[in-house]
Amino acid sequence: MQRASLHRCAGRWPENQVAGTVTLDFDARHRRRIRLTADHGEDVLLDLPKTVAMADGDGLQLDDGRWFRITAAAEPLVEVRHADRHQLMRLSWHLGNRHLPTEIREDALRIRPDHVIEEMLRGFGAALDKVQAAFQPEGGAYGATHRHDHHHNDDHDHQDHHHDGGAHHHA
Repeated sequence: MQRASLHRCAGRWPENQVAGTVTLDFDARHRRRIRLTADHGEDVLLDLPKTVAMADGDGLQLDDGRWFRITAAAEPLVEVRHADRHQLMRLSWHLGNRHLPTEIREDALRIRPDHVIEEMLRGFGAALDKVQAAFQPEGGAYGATHRHDHHHNDDHDHQDHHHDGGAHHHA
């Protein structure tokens, strides 16, 4: 079985040399080491030095030199809209405060289905639509994404601070 040990972001690998594709949902695209099956049926061992949040169009290089393109699979999502853009920003804060993976789009937010969260959003006046689409949530302060060039500390934990809007208490 071939190993894929090199990941490159979209636009930073020789896309004209693509030898295959691997279609993955968001969870499967956020890995370090796992067995993958390419769309043409070949099994490949993903063996990266660190966990990467791969995005649609990224490339993986196999040990034999071939490149596979990552394709983001469509998955069930909820698209969140609000007539008031300021209120939409507030909704994004509420989702982030709950540490929910959220994709921020120009005029909408996308989250995974969750009936409790959906009810809360409706209570704030949001309009919700079920969609099938690729999911690429923001990485936030604790995870790197393709949209940001910062790095995070893998040793970070949450036990010394709170995100509930209350006072911060440190041990």
